[in-house]
Amino acid sequence: MHSPDSASPDSTLAGIHVLSLALNLPGPAALMRCRQMGARCTKLEAPPPPGIASSDPMGSYNPEAYAVMHAGVQTVHANLKTPEGQARLHELLAGTDVLITSFRPSASAKLGVDWTTLQARHPRLCLVEIVGAPGARADEPGHDLTYQAEAGLVSGLDVPPSLFADMAGSVMASEAVLQTLLQRAAIGRGAHRQVALSEAASYLALPHTWGLTRPEGAVGGAHAGYRVYPCLDGRVAVAALEPHFAQRLCTAAGVAGEFGRKTMFDAATHSAVAAFLQGRTRAQLDALAREQDIPLHTLPA
Repeated sequence: MHSPDSASPDSTLAGIHVLSLALNLPGPAALMRCRQMGARCTKLEAPPPPGIASSDPMGSYNPEAYAVMHAGVQTVHANLKTPEGQARLHELLAGTDVLITSFRPSASAKLGVDWTTLQARHPRLCLVEIVGAPGARADEPGHDLTYQAEAGLVSGLDVPPSLFADMAGSVMASEAVLQTLLQRAAIGRGAHRQVALSEAASYLALPHTWGLTRPEGAVGGAHAGYRVYPCLDGRVAVAALEPHFAQRLCTAAGVAGEFGRKTMFDAATHSAVAAFLQGRTRAQLDALAREQDIPLHTLPA
């Protein structure tokens, strides 16, 4: 698995301490991004049951992903439902700049980590809450799949290839960390942001909402230069969208024209490009891409 530490060092959040109580994927992924930006990161988890490495479900159903997201993160164990756990939490919060949570608001209130309670006790602490849906819907149950379905990103009976709502939510949460710190610097006290995974899914779905990725859209399959085609020994993802790229593709395929919308949306162009690609191997198409400067990527069948 690709290590996030392979990127160039970033000191954007140097000197900042981020504490997370968030489990599963969005919160830990957001904490990973904060660490990549140079923050000192701590994760507080409940004590794990005997024989279990982590009380975070991700630690059980995908230890590799858990390890990647928590590399360089200090893990502290405390039961927030006990006085001792609460004392440990507030000891940590006294030296924390931003707290990340992923509880439903009702659970946050019971644990004393809602914004009103925290602000009264730690006035310079910033809070980033990751919730399922915004406002009055924040206590509704849900997960990535339901938020993607609501946003129109689930087709047929196939599960989406990635957890887009969770990962977009993690990016928005790390963005919210920066926003709250900027606001604190301006007003002199802690700031609060709520990040809803349903809104993260809706944001990712905007190209579909606008019609761009629907079958009749330019990047939904209607443009002959922007499709996935079969080739002799696999598949090829072609992204020759701009006229100069489309011209190079069509010239190779023996198609004449001005390579604007009329030519590239024409059924005859689709057929010619498909026939050309289907008759060539991945190696031949990779060479064509290099030689003619055509954006394409070959894939196994």
